[in-house]
Amino acid sequence: MKKIFLNGTVFFFILTAACTNQAKQNEITAEQIKAESAKANAFFDKVFDEKVDRDPLQQSILGIKKDYDKWTDESDEFDLKELEITKANLDSLKSFNYEALDEQTKISYRLFENACKESIDNFKWRFHEYPINQMSGIHTEMPAFLINVHTIENKKEADDYISRLIAVKPLFEQVLVKLKTREEKNIIPPKFVFPYVIADCKNVISGKPFDTSKEVNPLMDDFTAKVNALSDIDETTKKDLITKATEALLSSVKPAYESLKNYFIELEKKATTDDGAWKLPEGDNFYNAALQQTTTTTLTADEIHEIGLKEVERIHNEMREIMRKVNFKGDNLKEFFDFMRMDKQFYYPNTAEGKEAYRVKAVKIIDSMKGKLDGLFLTKPKADLVVMPVEAFREKSAGGAFYEDPAIDGSRPGRYYINLYNMADQAIYQMEALAYHEGIPGHHMQIAIAQELTTVPKFRKHGGNTAYIEGWALYSELVPKELGFYSDPYSDFGRLAMELFRAARLVVDTGIHRKKWTREKALTYFNENTPNPEGDNKKEIERYIVWPSQATGYKIGMIKIVELREKAKQSLADKFDIREFHDIVLTSGPVPMNMLEEMVNIWVASKTAKN
Repeated sequence: MKKIFLNGTVFFFILTAACTNQAKQNEITAEQIKAESAKANAFFDKVFDEKVDRDPLQQSILGIKKDYDKWTDESDEFDLKELEITKANLDSLKSFNYEALDEQTKISYRLFENACKESIDNFKWRFHEYPINQMSGIHTEMPAFLINVHTIENKKEADDYISRLIAVKPLFEQVLVKLKTREEKNIIPPKFVFPYVIADCKNVISGKPFDTSKEVNPLMDDFTAKVNALSDIDETTKKDLITKATEALLSSVKPAYESLKNYFIELEKKATTDDGAWKLPEGDNFYNAALQQTTTTTLTADEIHEIGLKEVERIHNEMREIMRKVNFKGDNLKEFFDFMRMDKQFYYPNTAEGKEAYRVKAVKIIDSMKGKLDGLFLTKPKADLVVMPVEAFREKSAGGAFYEDPAIDGSRPGRYYINLYNMADQAIYQMEALAYHEGIPGHHMQIAIAQELTTVPKFRKHGGNTAYIEGWALYSELVPKELGFYSDPYSDFGRLAMELFRAARLVVDTGIHRKKWTREKALTYFNENTPNPEGDNKKEIERYIVWPSQATGYKIGMIKIVELREKAKQSLADKFDIREFHDIVLTSGPVPMNMLEEMVNIWVASKTAKN
């Protein structure tokens, strides 16, 4: 495996450069540094605020209700304007004296500069994606957003909800224009995507008032419940609002979904079973750029593939140890995988009771981990975390589990969503690792802490790169093991199974997008090398196909964080404090892996110098 951390020579030059920079900075007064840093941070916040001001969805997510009746512009004209703004913002950096910035603002400067350059360089690939797919897209994100983000606390916000329903039709028309642009470029989703999208479109416009079935449509049900909960308006006003919402659903939402569904029915005739990014125009170059953006490293597809193969072999060997520990009859790992997939003791029944039992246990796992946080973290989030099942209208196509950020104003907690559509896809032995990954100490710790930072500009509190965010979450599956969790060998096997899954992703993602693996070959690899249910494997592989490179960030990021931690342990010996290490990783917001390495190295050097 290619080592990603800096060697001694490179580290020497970093320290030398740091000393040179410090010498230059010594010529600048503390007042000048404070003033220049304040000026730069004001600029960064101004850019962030202006971008949010152009993005009504992001406003709502952040708890800002300025454009609460609007959707974010989805046109290419809007994207082109954003590109020009990004170029202007990058040019504006020249007005700041980098050497006169404090260390935290220097990090902000570099992050801002890198983000602008990356956005500009990758703009040419903006059509090299499938904006409507089985995992995500406006067709499922729109109703999820209204149900989960758009709160109604007064009549105006109910009117805003109705306005957004009315605006769904023009919003979808913008999306259709961009889909047709992709069609002209022969960027068409693989054939397997179409039944999912068509079914999701039908699901969203099913139930009353769209048909005469007994079921009430989720959007109608959501709006009605929120309006009826209002205490400051009378019943006549409530009925009037519900009537207007019904009209909007029928006159705007229904035709919007019908148009999208019909477009996909026709487009399916052009779809093929070719799955990899290699089939796209300049596909290899696009995939190289995607890998670099996802991993924030210069690792090639072949190198990532090889890392994956080696990690799969290592984890297999650790799993064999567990086989012996539980006295499994036989020494064939694949037979053990089959046992873990098929034995009913590892799965809740696919009933309402079974699904609720899973949710309740997930809550207990997270609550238990909360009691150990003082030994791991100096900084902890204020935002709460709740566990929720994926909504019925999207559970058939949604991923197995995911996390949703809390609102920065505290009005909405962080949410760990678990997909309970098919309990055969949610193994009990993986519950611990999954809860740690999506909740605590994983995504919730990292994202909530970042949002609550007070010493960095706003753009560093939100967003981030896959290697950092998902690398931390995967690392968070390992940390509880070191505290004595996973006491049940089967649960520890579940932890390894989750890590194995991410290692296999390195093999399969690069296999599909660089080595031209078919979906069937990828599925065979997963079925033979992981214990996950075949249905789960199928969903995952389909995810990698529509999101080239995204799945590689998890393991590459985790490997980097573990390497940095172990290197720091070796250097600091008894002076190493895991809480301080985690503070270094978490309290600057999401950063690329190379910058995280610099920050850890500086921390180690500063502690060493105090000797």
